[in-house]
Amino acid sequence: MDELPQLTPFQRRLDELGAQMAEPSFYANPRRAAEVTREHQKLSQLVADHLEFSRLEREWLEAETLAKDPAADAAMRELAAAELPDLERRRASLRAAVLLAMIPPDPTDSRNTVMEIRAGTGGDEATLFAADLYRLYGRYADARGWKIQPMSSSLSERGGFKEVIFLISGSDVYKQLKFESGVHRVKRVPVTEASGRIHTSTATVAVLPEAEEVEVLIDPQDLEITVARASGPGGQGVNTTDSAVQILHKPTGLIVSCADERSQLKNKGRAMTVLRSRLLQRREEEERSKYAAARRSQIGTGDRSERIRTYHYLQNRVTDHRIGLTLYSLPQIMEGDIDTIIAALQKADFEAKLAALTGQTYLPARVVADED
Repeated sequence: MDELPQLTPFQRRLDELGAQMAEPSFYANPRRAAEVTREHQKLSQLVADHLEFSRLEREWLEAETLAKDPAADAAMRELAAAELPDLERRRASLRAAVLLAMIPPDPTDSRNTVMEIRAGTGGDEATLFAADLYRLYGRYADARGWKIQPMSSSLSERGGFKEVIFLISGSDVYKQLKFESGVHRVKRVPVTEASGRIHTSTATVAVLPEAEEVEVLIDPQDLEITVARASGPGGQGVNTTDSAVQILHKPTGLIVSCADERSQLKNKGRAMTVLRSRLLQRREEEERSKYAAARRSQIGTGDRSERIRTYHYLQNRVTDHRIGLTLYSLPQIMEGDIDTIIAALQKADFEAKLAALTGQTYLPARVVADED
């Protein structure tokens, strides 16, 4: 029989929520009341489905036993055998629903997201690849109706990005993009290469859930804020006010700069958004370090050998090395068509969590080496 994990902790939590809802002051905080009510409804459904699965499991076992019993009436055996496929289908469907409900959701899945793309190894070609990735995620966001808000950028002489930071707002942004963090590697003939040789370059991508002020409290005494005159392209575009903002968070040494807006106030606000998101990420990474086998650092060093994905232009190939997925549709992917990759990564993450929940050994896909 396919046993489910114990229901006890979920039933205990359901009882706790029921006790909270029975308190006279429960609705004094409408937002909190709504959150508790939603969780209570979800757990109530989980408990009901778990109990229904147990009932179906017994019914299925009885039908299977009767269908194989030579001493039973032939008509009863035939009837039991006929019921087995439907019972098995309902049993499997309910088991999957219960297991999915038992996996705790990532509380940041629904958040807006700060993305940071930086050129890694590869000189000018790396900055051009960083610009290609920025365009890729921009196209993906547009297709989903998300909004992109530039926050900070540093252009290279070739028109690529040494660094670009932007906020993506919309529905379930972090849920869709969180697995994009890491080193992305490109193999192609650069526009700067006269001899036609293939170069390998990298860009690092960091995906940070937007932090709320109540989650990351920053003491103003811990900040060192400096302003400067933002550089411009010349002519009327030159910024003639001290609007560029740099914030140093002294306890951690994190530095955030923003100069995209002409308003010093707006630049400061955007820089604080990035700072809060980085501090939230740091706090979460410290918590996850207890489970280092399950999580990696998002960025690594940017070295060519540290990569989550390779984009091979001559082979029209994109390979995600974490899950062993290779697609031969590079032009479409560079236009933002990454749904297949994201769905595969989400499936692998679900399977890993499911294995942990059921006490099984999770065997990830074979790590795929690059093909020359």
